[in-house]
Amino acid sequence: MEYNFREIEKKWHDYWIAEKVYKVEKDTNKPKYYVLDMFPYPSGAGLHVGHPLGYIASDIYSRFKRLQGFNVLHPMGYDAYGLPAEQYAIQTGQHPEITTKNNIARYREQLEKIGFCYDWSREIRTCDPEYYKWTQWAFIRMFNSYYCNDEKQARPISELIQAFETSGTEGLNVACGEELSFTAEEWKAKSDKEKQDILLNYRIAYRGETMVNWCAALGTVLANDEVVNGVSERGGYPVEQKIMRQWCLRVSAYAQRLLDGLETIDWTDSLKETQRNWIGRSEGAEIQFKVKDSDLEFTIFTTRADTMFGVTFMVLAPESELVAQLTTPEQKQEVDAYLDRTKKRTERERIADRSVTGVFSGSYAINPFTGDAVPVWISDYVLAGYGTGAIMAVPAHDDRDWEFAKKFGCEIIEVVSGGEDVQKAAFTAKDETGILVNSDFLNGKTVKDAIPAMIEWLGEKGIGHAKVQYKLRDWVFSRQRYWGEPIPLVNCPKCGWVPLPEEQLPLLLPEVDSYEVTDTGESPLSKMTDWVNTTCPKCGGPAQRETDTMPQWAGSSWYFLRYMDPHNDKALASKEALEYWGQVDWYNGGMEHTTLHLLYSRFWNNFLHDIGVIPCAEPYAKR
Repeated sequence: MEYNFREIEKKWHDYWIAEKVYKVEKDTNKPKYYVLDMFPYPSGAGLHVGHPLGYIASDIYSRFKRLQGFNVLHPMGYDAYGLPAEQYAIQTGQHPEITTKNNIARYREQLEKIGFCYDWSREIRTCDPEYYKWTQWAFIRMFNSYYCNDEKQARPISELIQAFETSGTEGLNVACGEELSFTAEEWKAKSDKEKQDILLNYRIAYRGETMVNWCAALGTVLANDEVVNGVSERGGYPVEQKIMRQWCLRVSAYAQRLLDGLETIDWTDSLKETQRNWIGRSEGAEIQFKVKDSDLEFTIFTTRADTMFGVTFMVLAPESELVAQLTTPEQKQEVDAYLDRTKKRTERERIADRSVTGVFSGSYAINPFTGDAVPVWISDYVLAGYGTGAIMAVPAHDDRDWEFAKKFGCEIIEVVSGGEDVQKAAFTAKDETGILVNSDFLNGKTVKDAIPAMIEWLGEKGIGHAKVQYKLRDWVFSRQRYWGEPIPLVNCPKCGWVPLPEEQLPLLLPEVDSYEVTDTGESPLSKMTDWVNTTCPKCGGPAQRETDTMPQWAGSSWYFLRYMDPHNDKALASKEALEYWGQVDWYNGGMEHTTLHLLYSRFWNNFLHDIGVIPCAEPYAKR
């Protein structure tokens, strides 16, 4: 008899849905098991081959664990905010919500036809106000928190305010953007607006200047993974590096915890190593260099303080604010032309490109050890976001510095013996037994002994100190777009930035007349004056809403928690649900998720643990 697969499969698919065969509830009589699939973005084309490829594997494993007697949580939802729906809205005028709903319906139909064992009663969508209410809630909690380095956790900003009122900044060890110093009396004398501006320097969610990938054609900031070969992944539009004021999350404060947490996570060694490299912990020293014939000085970070006697030039990142200060009038035209070329390249491209380019600033710095005046160059192999955006160059013992020195005729001085002729190639061996030469009081010491000796000398002279540095930078958390979660803050001339009361959440997206950004690059929301103009929740005076929206990854950073209790309108998820389901036991996602997506989720999880929302600090902890 012929197998009528259309009729038979439809019959059983309909039965599974009608009878809610895969619906799961808390059951303390069974051990629980949580199988999580990567969060798909619902594009108009429907599922691509990579979706079922991974989902089939996790579906098989879910069925296997269920047959073993486990109470299996295997949910599905949609990462429903993002650029594609908004670009389609710009082209057609159709509201992104309509496009997204249609695409989700197609995804759901395809997933059901395949017959996956999802509990569809737990489906979530990041664009649903009932969902993003809690994304906004978490953002407000981050805004109202700072990070205490002593306690190694987020604490209420009210505690920091109390410390300022009692003793100013004295004795504080907290994460911040800039080291500030003021007394309690100076703090009390400031206006409310001035106090709020200072607090932005400490908040976990803060507004500050940062280097971003700016796409003028799309009218928005793009993440690194949204830029390919200098153009936007979506549409192929030119992208340039630009400094803008953006909302950011102070993830750098959690860098060491994210490193330490890798020891508790049940992941492969290769994946852990990828995250370690992304976080990038380096131990070294910060050192001040004075500028010749000037009152200016600047700070560099180095892991090789022992090589200070081999410094023959300095290099600034093109985005460094020092570029404008150190460029002489004679060099300005040449420097401006170089900067114009450089801003069209992303940091990722600059890291991958081994070609040597640069331009002389016209200024010189003084090597504090030799007294020599060394030229200050500008080159795109130095990045503003790592260290201080300025480096000391030791061409004898660094490949990039050596290549630069050879191209531009800079001096090369050997300070660690044991390699080939440094005029022919840099000696970069990591052997700590290398012997220092041409280095005054360090001569004859091994590299291992010379580094702490130099750092001690720097401290005695007051020009440097030991420092731990991370490559991990704070994450830009705002986009100049319409289709995203509204940021629940208002800006008051008197009070500064003020969050909405939690009872006013969710802050809904208003209807707009156009999805195009303004001529000045502002969000389409900025044109909705009736929505923008509001009253300050704190003083009742006139204020304006923030018109940037949150990035696509905002809602996808914590979705795995909402699956545990998706219909709760009183909390992100109940403590009972969070305690029962615990953490993810099995995650199935693509390699593109190994760094950013999984780091986002780990950071949010750590923060929510700090404020007492969830019991475990890591979302994929060993059990």
